[in-house]
Amino acid sequence: MALQSPRRIRLARIPTPIKELERLSEYVGGPRLFIKRDDLTGIGLTGNKVRKLEFALAEALDQGADTVITTGGLGSNHARATAVAARQLGLTPHLVLRGKPGPYPDGNFLLDGLLNAEVELITREEYERRNEIMAEIAANLEKEGRKAYIIPEGASNAVGVWGYFTAAEEIAHQIATERLPHFDAVITPVGSGGTQAGLLLGFHYLKLDIPVIGINVCDDEEYFRKRISALMRDFAERYNYPYELPLEQIQLIDGYVGRGYALSRPEELEVIKLVARLEGIFLDPVYTGKAMYGLIDQMKKGRFGKDQKLLFLHTGGIFGLFPKRAAFVGGPDVGEFYEDTE
Repeated sequence: MALQSPRRIRLARIPTPIKELERLSEYVGGPRLFIKRDDLTGIGLTGNKVRKLEFALAEALDQGADTVITTGGLGSNHARATAVAARQLGLTPHLVLRGKPGPYPDGNFLLDGLLNAEVELITREEYERRNEIMAEIAANLEKEGRKAYIIPEGASNAVGVWGYFTAAEEIAHQIATERLPHFDAVITPVGSGGTQAGLLLGFHYLKLDIPVIGINVCDDEEYFRKRISALMRDFAERYNYPYELPLEQIQLIDGYVGRGYALSRPEELEVIKLVARLEGIFLDPVYTGKAMYGLIDQMKKGRFGKDQKLLFLHTGGIFGLFPKRAAFVGGPDVGEFYEDTE
């Protein structure tokens, strides 16, 4: 069946390259490992977020919005990516961010300021009602004569899922035209579920038998199975694509959240150093560093056969490295420099 995709604004530099990590694979002694460089999508180094924003922001413009509201942690890649893309399209970004900054802005939060994004800081407790808070902000802006469009955390909703539905098509085309192997699995970090949901839907639509395995960097396996399933159902209902994957078939590798979201263990930071030194590629401490640590650990434990070919999705996030400067040399880990980080 033919699917009619919603309007899309071309923002990303795609296709992003796929590269074999020969030295890392040899070091681990495991399967052949490849990486899809979605950290190279351009538009202010927005990583995977821009794929979703191409669809979300097109809908915002179609609805006549002049402001986009979104949410995340203080060091959110998604919030910063939204602010960059919004400014490039002449929209005002309004960010609802969890946490309290230190004396000097850093990382993504520094860039939010350079973009002159409207920022509202909320506590960890208030973050539980973030969607309600964004709706209240939109209503207040409407009273001022402005029209706001709300993008959920991670742009993970039915329209945002299209970003990685189309990325699945891109991967399939690269396999067919670039002499790449048929991958035995795609491995992706999971923080809001939209990337994995989009890849699952896209590969199913293409009738391409490639499992998608998520490594969650927050919450747990049960939460994300339900979250990803809900995203797939919302997509199916909105775009008339009758497909639902049973919960037990949504594959996640749990157990690598570590100290918590945006908080790093020394072994995770060592993996970031390892990949940089062996391959000249920078992972980030919030998503790809945790996920790569988990993947390497699973490779060493024999989860994957030595003859298998795995594709790791690099979702970006380089600006998250800079608030970790002290942790990389044995100092304190400030997380996303929250006052309320546990």
